[in-house]
Amino acid sequence: MASRGRAAQVAIDLPPPFRPVKLREVGEAFLQAQSLAAHEGAGTLVYVGRFDVVEFATVLEPDEPLRLARRAFYVGLNALADALTAQAPPGRPVTFRWPDAIHVDGGLVGGGRLAWSTVSSEDRVPDWIVFGGLLEFNSERLIESFARHLMSNIDAWQSLGFDAIARNYVRRLVPEKGATATIVENGDLLMQWRGRNEPERHSLLAALASPTWLDDGSNRRRR
Repeated sequence: MASRGRAAQVAIDLPPPFRPVKLREVGEAFLQAQSLAAHEGAGTLVYVGRFDVVEFATVLEPDEPLRLARRAFYVGLNALADALTAQAPPGRPVTFRWPDAIHVDGGLVGGGRLAWSTVSSEDRVPDWIVFGGLLEFNSERLIESFARHLMSNIDAWQSLGFDAIARNYVRRLVPEKGATATIVENGDLLMQWRGRNEPERHSLLAALASPTWLDDGSNRRRR
């Protein structure tokens, strides 16, 4: 694949069908992946050559309508948590704050984002989806591990259904005292509070509009 602008191929160890694209420190992987998605297609994985954080984004091509394809966000987060768990010291749990923040041993380390191509309705299949991650970490090995775990999670989704993905996500979700969490078919969160008849519903679509773990107007993790 030919380089485009600041992008260039590099020799990191990614499984098929991923194709790496490296940006300079001033680049932003999440935006660059969106700009490449239409003509480079699924498997394009853009990352930034930085020493303070791991920043990357990858292109997916869904085969479901947008209202369901958006659930790929949970697949990406599960894969990122699996990669972190494999590299984090023993006894330091990796957990989520819904929907997008990732913690290690209770401390915020980053999170995930999702973007998708414009469609005329939620019932249309988007041409592409981009999952992006940014973590306070300094190893490109994490990106390689993420790619492998992403493939495993996609296989689980295809063979076992979305319920398996949702259960794995909820297993790492920091519980609210007195509540039970469930991820429903379209990716929304249901919180069933003790003593209440009706669950509290939180929209995934609305939540993805503003990442909870990023400072406003920047590409920096919240402190």
